[in-house]
Formats: sequence, C-alpha cells, structure tokens
Amino acid sequence: MANDDRRPSEKVRRTADILFMARVKAAEMRFEVVPENAVVFTGDADEESASGSDRTNLPRPVRENVTYRDVQIDYAIAAKLQQPDSPGDDLQSG
Repeated sequence: MANDDRRPSEKVRRTADILFMARVKAAEMRFEVVPENAVVFTGDADEESASGSDRTNLPRPVRENVTYRDVQIDYAIAAKLQQPDSPGDDLQSG
C-alpha cells in the first residue's frame, strides 16, 4: 500500500507489530525543491498499516523557496503484519 498520508490511528499504533514515531521541530524551514516521498508496505503488511504526519505551520504540499517558521511535524509509521491462516502455515516442514 502506498502512503496516502493517513496518520495511523491510536488503536493501530497501540497494536502495531512495528512502530516508528518521530517529532521534528524547526525555528525555520525552507525547501529549494519540493521533496517527493512515499512509504510503501510490502510483504506481509496488513491493510491497517499506515503512515502520515500531523503538521504545525507547514502546509501540504510545501512550496519552493518559502520560509516556514515555528514548524513541528509529528510523523508515524505503524505496520501490522498479516496473521497466518493456521498455526502451522508459517513453519516449513523439514
């Protein structure tokens, strides 16, 4: 699933198998080029997996050569893994 910038809900963050959270603060921030970014969940990621940010004083999308002040970004990636259909599905027989 590609990132559509939907911040993981509290429930998803609480029950995630993998959780990454970060807060960035800046007195000033300026972009000479508008960045492109994406988070893609592959493999065994459950459809509830999500990523996104809450922003303060930073619009979506940002603009080139504009100085933003007193910026805060709270970002989260929460991945839930799909559960196997039965207890032995994830084991290889030897």
